[in-house]
Amino acid sequence: MTYRNILAIAVMAAFLFTACSNSNKSKTPAVPSKERTKDDDKADSLLLVYNPAQGDKFIADFVQNLHKKYGFNGNMLVAKDNKIIYEKAIGWADYLHRDSLKINSEFELASITKTFTGTAIMQLVEEGKLNLTDDVKKFYPNFPYEGINVKLLLTHRSGMMNYVYFTDGIWKDKKKPMSNVDVMNLIAEHKPNRYAKPDTRFHYNNSNYMVLAAIIEKVTGKPYADYMMEHIFKPAGMKNTHVYSTTVYPKIPVDVVGHDRTWRYSVVQNFLDGPVGDKGIYSTVHDLVLYDKALKNGRLLKKESLDSAYAGHNKPVNGHFNYGYGWRMFDGENGRKVVYHTGWWHGFRHIYVRDTQKNIVVIFLGNLTNGSLMHLDELYKYLKMPIIRKGAYSGSGSLPGSDED
Repeated sequence: MTYRNILAIAVMAAFLFTACSNSNKSKTPAVPSKERTKDDDKADSLLLVYNPAQGDKFIADFVQNLHKKYGFNGNMLVAKDNKIIYEKAIGWADYLHRDSLKINSEFELASITKTFTGTAIMQLVEEGKLNLTDDVKKFYPNFPYEGINVKLLLTHRSGMMNYVYFTDGIWKDKKKPMSNVDVMNLIAEHKPNRYAKPDTRFHYNNSNYMVLAAIIEKVTGKPYADYMMEHIFKPAGMKNTHVYSTTVYPKIPVDVVGHDRTWRYSVVQNFLDGPVGDKGIYSTVHDLVLYDKALKNGRLLKKESLDSAYAGHNKPVNGHFNYGYGWRMFDGENGRKVVYHTGWWHGFRHIYVRDTQKNIVVIFLGNLTNGSLMHLDELYKYLKMPIIRKGAYSGSGSLPGSDED
């Protein structure tokens, strides 16, 4: 074989290798950039378009009955296949001043906030700034408990006490709000008894996610609010979502007031509205639809990270219900995966459900604490979703509907 023939074969091989490589690259789905474009904003605007005349009649009747019979007061939305099929703002934003709710009213999300904190932690894991096996002492050396790492906090297996109750008798000036660092210092100083040894049982409580938020601040060098705005809210296009803490805002700048069981009792924010991460994010039903979209399309986390966040890390209840990294979940047959979270805090009570297989989102944000959200069975049946209600919760510890939800 001549040198010219060898050279021709080499050139042809290089051409074929390059062509195959480019072909393979073209088949690999691109991860969306976190930098938003006008096209992103346009797509989000189309997603949020809703024509009341075309709203789902069954859901409309169901919500009206939920309001009249069971006292639901708040905003709700159902989306299917990236289209809003029904939405409604029903009732008062502030009963005392007779302000009506609007569909873009911002609610304190209570423990739905935990899904955002879990997402932020997994972002830092992806970036190599954090490991799930990192001990809390790595970030806060004076933390008094041994053997508690990031994963145990995410899955509510740390065995920690609940700071909501622990600090009540210690924080003397109830008019002065606590910060996450304040709580961490109180824990270090007083060393309250744990509920259990680490990694021995599931025990849902707010301390886990308050500590995770403190870790986010220590790792990033930014306030939790700034990190969430830069790395989650803005990339997801959530323009009406914020972190509000009473350490920064003497009066939380939203119009929606929480009411506890009866209109006579408007809940006033207090020193416990200072710590964030377990709560403290305020948002709208529309922004929660955009959050769902950003999670599904990989804008916030890689698929591998989402899979681990949606995996149950505790013993399943009733064979299906579990808790992952910031998400409660239902695991059904044939890969059916429904992830959700509830919330109950200072007059707000919610549920946020995402059926990842059927591409359905159900959101109820309420500002009158009552049992209305325990009566959603017929809606779930209509949407052909698993029934999520009292009893469909993972593990022991706090009861569904407590302030720890």
